[in-house]
Amino acid sequence: MIAIIDYGAGNIRSVQNALQRINVDSVVTSDQEIILNSEKVIFPGVGEASTAMKQLKEKQLDVLIPTLTQPVLGICLGLQLMCTSSEEGNTPCLGIFDAVVRRFNSDQIVPHMGWNNCTNISSELLNEIHSSDDFYFVHSYYAELCANTIATGNYDFNFSAALQKNNFYATQFHPEKSAGVGERILQNFINL
Repeated sequence: MIAIIDYGAGNIRSVQNALQRINVDSVVTSDQEIILNSEKVIFPGVGEASTAMKQLKEKQLDVLIPTLTQPVLGICLGLQLMCTSSEEGNTPCLGIFDAVVRRFNSDQIVPHMGWNNCTNISSELLNEIHSSDDFYFVHSYYAELCANTIATGNYDFNFSAALQKNNFYATQFHPEKSAGVGERILQNFINL
């Protein structure tokens, strides 16, 4: 079973619907026992970092998530919360990825929203993904490039579009809203 972590931060039903499209059963839960015993875990999110971290702490998921040993996929805010810290609310995050999340500068249109491709692609999560493939992004904050970057996005400068460290994977873009190419990534995650 795939557990989708429910901590009150956004796009959970979109993720569940995308999994149904590829014939994968999932459960939406904040129950630690169910999450621990799931084959894989998806950590989605849309919202504001400090509020989301507060919600994780209230459910003690901030302690649980970094200890998971099965494959974990963070999406959008989920990626950002898996980093060291976020400039959004000066928020300490989960510290899984060694990257700081920063706000796009004032010269840019924020949020960065729409279809963009990724380069410097590496990781089994991104099998059969090419630099010509477009993904749906919507974000005002980004993770810096770091040793865990497995795909690079560009919005006037390069940022981490996807990250991986051990069993933890994350995408800044929304695979659940990225049509067939997004479904390919979800299927790759299921196949890990």
